[in-house]
Amino acid sequence: MYQTKKHFFLWGAIVMLAGVFCGCTKQLNQVPQATANAQAIFGSVQGLQLYANSFYDKGLPQMDNIYKTDAELSDYGAQSSCPTYLQQGAYSSRITPVADWGWDTLRNINYFIQGLATSPVDTTDKNNFMGLAKFFRAWFYFGMVGQYGDVPWINTALAVNDTAVYGHRSPRLLVIDSVIADLQYAATHITATTDGTASTITKYTAYGLLSRVCLFEGTYQKYQFGQTAIANALLQQAVTAAQQVISGGGFSIYTGAGTGFEGSYRSLFISSTPVAQEVMLSEVASQSLAVLNDANWFYTSATYGNRFSFIRTFINTYLNSDGTPFTNIPGHDTMTFIHEMANRDARLYQTIRTPGYTRTNNGTLSSGAPVFSSYTYTGYQPIKWCLQDQYYDQAANNTNSICLMRYAEILLNYAEAREELGQLTDADWAMTVGVLRGRAGITGGLSSRPAVVDTYLQSTYFPDISDPVLLEIRRERGIELALEGFRFNDLARWNHGNLLTLTWNGIYVPALNLPMDLNGDGYPDVCFYQNTAPSPADSGVAYVNVTPAISSGTNPQILTNGTSGELNWLDNIPRTWSGYMYLYPIPYSQLLLNPNLTQNPGW
Repeated sequence: MYQTKKHFFLWGAIVMLAGVFCGCTKQLNQVPQATANAQAIFGSVQGLQLYANSFYDKGLPQMDNIYKTDAELSDYGAQSSCPTYLQQGAYSSRITPVADWGWDTLRNINYFIQGLATSPVDTTDKNNFMGLAKFFRAWFYFGMVGQYGDVPWINTALAVNDTAVYGHRSPRLLVIDSVIADLQYAATHITATTDGTASTITKYTAYGLLSRVCLFEGTYQKYQFGQTAIANALLQQAVTAAQQVISGGGFSIYTGAGTGFEGSYRSLFISSTPVAQEVMLSEVASQSLAVLNDANWFYTSATYGNRFSFIRTFINTYLNSDGTPFTNIPGHDTMTFIHEMANRDARLYQTIRTPGYTRTNNGTLSSGAPVFSSYTYTGYQPIKWCLQDQYYDQAANNTNSICLMRYAEILLNYAEAREELGQLTDADWAMTVGVLRGRAGITGGLSSRPAVVDTYLQSTYFPDISDPVLLEIRRERGIELALEGFRFNDLARWNHGNLLTLTWNGIYVPALNLPMDLNGDGYPDVCFYQNTAPSPADSGVAYVNVTPAISSGTNPQILTNGTSGELNWLDNIPRTWSGYMYLYPIPYSQLLLNPNLTQNPGW
């Protein structure tokens, strides 16, 4: 379909991955052996299937990539330290991980695609496996474009002595065009239409990824480069791809578990078996195969993770249960934690620890209050990916599967692309945003598009947007997809990386030395003081020092009004943002090996 472009790079290590497996379960982490011959791979459907299984291990994100990505770089959360990427002069091409500029996965895919050309298997089978390979090539390149912009496009398995190894980078639109072509081929040739395990690629997974790619690049072209015509063409393709999933995929929004703490929304993220009604693709957990994750450990440990917690600015975007903005309530900015959590979008209760949330410890119920003593800096501690039992807090013990693609995302892709094109109808709104908000227990504004701009959302997040519908779709995307790995790409395509410098603000504290009950059980959980902690201390209370200046320098945790106000964290360390940071630098070592690559501007 495409001629080989003479634009390439130095492979860190070019390894011939051309063998067959001894089993077909994709979680086994088996790698093709160099000694296997091509006939064993391409001579039968079984050989093709065994080789294709390797794509799942190397071609999809690992479990912990998904729930940690937003926690490490997003605008809606605080963490234990300022990310190096946002510290003035701290990040450079010399510390960009060389592994991120890695191409062995692509060579494995291209080797397979080349070999298929001479395979004697039935045409339908051959096209099916070709579609599968092209899906993974598209996934690979979409990630590379998002991270680096222009990247070398190659569609053959290069030999070590191939001169194209030292070629140039290809323009991002050429690469995206090739990604789209690969996904269109995959969607029309992959034979599988359903997968009850939500763990393998189907034609509708391909359409789903196509909608993701086209929405990303369409809005990127619009808001970063001002290329309206190119943007509209891509956005129309996003709509068409999403429509294929909506009309033919057989998916729906899961509502079977209600709106409580363990409700329908949260069930998607804590279930060991993917909720295939909505989850389109998942990294499936398995105790027998030791495929587990460490989400609990990451989101509860004082030392293992980065102690990510949401900031109040973002928590304010969760609507009231009647569909009105929380920030329209008089005095919302001085509400204490328990009061601000009342009568809100149920996804709030299923995303962070809120009053009434409990945990279990050796079968006994225990407090589920935000833990200021060893974890949260803001009070808004995540639970979205965390299992309720404290057993899972100590290591990589989690048995919940991790979703890579959900039907909810496809609905949001469709809604946003349609609104960007000026095509969204009330029926579209009800089918997409309305359905998602309905699952969250919201009762108002489900059937018709909003007509009034939410001034808080506009002034705080998107002052360049005056369309009330588009603002609400962006609100919905932030809330529905929080901690699923989308946020940095969303900020990049909307040209709002500046939001990464938002103040890390937390709960409102009305006064010093006032023990506060955070979970509504009648017992205090935290007390904020200056200079000297209250005495005698209550063993069940975390005491937090908010003295504006301490002997070692500026206190990183203070109240905005001195003795009251929002709890701010790390105001003393500035975070900076510049436009060139939407793209990461090419690793310095790779530029030395191949100067034809050239560096991204600004680095």
